[in-house]
Amino acid sequence: MGHLATLISDLALLLVVAGITTLFCKKINQPTVIGYILAGFLIGPVVSFIPTIGDSANITLWAEIGVIFLMFSLGLEFSLHKLVTVGTTGIISALVQIIGMLILGIIMGLALGWSTMDSIFLGGMLSMSSTMITIKAIEDLGLKEERFTGLAIGTLVIEDIVAIFLLVILSTISVSQGVSGVELVFTIGKLMFYLVLWLLLGIYLIPSFLQKTQDLMSDETLLVTSLGICFAMVWLADAIGFSTALGAFLAGSILAGTIHGERVEHLVTPCKDLFGAVFFVSVGLMVADSCKASTGHSFGR
Repeated sequence: MGHLATLISDLALLLVVAGITTLFCKKINQPTVIGYILAGFLIGPVVSFIPTIGDSANITLWAEIGVIFLMFSLGLEFSLHKLVTVGTTGIISALVQIIGMLILGIIMGLALGWSTMDSIFLGGMLSMSSTMITIKAIEDLGLKEERFTGLAIGTLVIEDIVAIFLLVILSTISVSQGVSGVELVFTIGKLMFYLVLWLLLGIYLIPSFLQKTQDLMSDETLLVTSLGICFAMVWLADAIGFSTALGAFLAGSILAGTIHGERVEHLVTPCKDLFGAVFFVSVGLMVADSCKASTGHSFGR
């Protein structure tokens, strides 16, 4: 009962503080994501006059589920057809941004006297954008229907895919001081297998299944079935070695092209809002942990 009590008290603290901070941000016409991050900072170890989260592992787990729901919902708004539509432009935009920031990061690192390897890692970190933070900001600012939004989302998704290759290459270089061609080819092969499976599921299997069972799909059954497909794709992506976020996004894009796409999006929204809030608060907790580690003291003491 002690572990459950900690989970409940942590969620109560998190949601109450997040509710207050987001209301404050709404009052001053700021995105709610700022309120969530502020809430995470306030309930972290830095601020002592507010209760602190008791078990950060619980929040981390819920935050990971939040990433899954956020990317799944993003996929529901960005079908396979839309992704193909912005494919070439998105690839070019993503590559220009990634290469530019990678070079800039390397130059900055070398100028600061860092080693070549540390400078490369700095460039790699700077070249990646936070998909979840960006999408939340777009939603809060009411820009989802703008023409540039589709291209921006497509670019972010392509960046996530490129990040997989960067992670493999940089981790291999750091460990073996060289690029392993075999490992790189193996990773590319796994990614191609996953994308081919995604295409087969998205074009043939899942749409046909939902078409034949549409008379049996109540809201409850459709929600359970859709989330089952989502978490199955997430599990498969994780088993192959890719990010759970990529698996959730592809699952959403599959369902977006079916006859139940808009209905699933409506049903999933409350789950996305709850778990998404926990994720954004966890970002603020990471900021608080970093401040605690660097300063070694708490505010209010």
